[in-house]
Amino acid sequence: MSLALFDLSGKRALITGSSQGIGFALARGMAQAGAEIVLNGRDGAKLATAAETLKSEGFKVTALAFDVTDHDAARKAVDDFEAGTGAIDILVNNAGMQHRTPLEDFPADAFERLLQTNIASVFNVGQAAARHMIKRGQGKIVNICSVQTALARPGIAPYTMTKGAVANLTKGMATDWAKYGLQCNGLAPGYFDTPLNAALVNDPEFSAWLEKRTPAGRWGKVEELVGTCIFLSSDASSFVNGTTVFVDGGISVSL
Repeated sequence: MSLALFDLSGKRALITGSSQGIGFALARGMAQAGAEIVLNGRDGAKLATAAETLKSEGFKVTALAFDVTDHDAARKAVDDFEAGTGAIDILVNNAGMQHRTPLEDFPADAFERLLQTNIASVFNVGQAAARHMIKRGQGKIVNICSVQTALARPGIAPYTMTKGAVANLTKGMATDWAKYGLQCNGLAPGYFDTPLNAALVNDPEFSAWLEKRTPAGRWGKVEELVGTCIFLSSDASSFVNGTTVFVDGGISVSL
């Protein structure tokens, strides 16, 4: 009975920004837990390749290309999918970007892109999916936050701001939508070896610092995020709402 709480069979999950990196790893892991997967991204070719990879592994996968920063496009894509294919039971808001520049020199256009990609996308797709979940009286939303939800580092102040905002938007989603049977939570990765972190992974000095700074003593592997995402997407978290779970090797709790 206890393991059945984590079973995602019969559920359909939309993961934004899932053609590579953390999003793709979460998609694969949730498929392994039984979910039907809806991949999302803006690059149609990359999205098709990701979908074919998961299909070749025996999973049921659909590619749904739309721009998460476009409110109208996100709503239309979700509405059309719900009408033509079926319910989106789980939404993982994973799409995000990074830009590293000292705050005093941070370009205004990069700041705006961060706002749209990291915050507005969570509102856009979250609202679109929640409208259908509310009618059904159930649904799961997992917003991908960051260790920078709680901490800051030089050169990424606007990114830190966006991830703090995502955690607070998650609290707001839970506060507004829990009464309709939705559970909305955050998952905050620490430092993981992903394309977004390629510059840091390839920096020996930074990697050495990170290994000393992190109690676990290493970079995270994207597969280590899957268990928490499955928990937050499954019946096992039926009374968990508005919280952010840090998966970071202990870095956010240790000086």
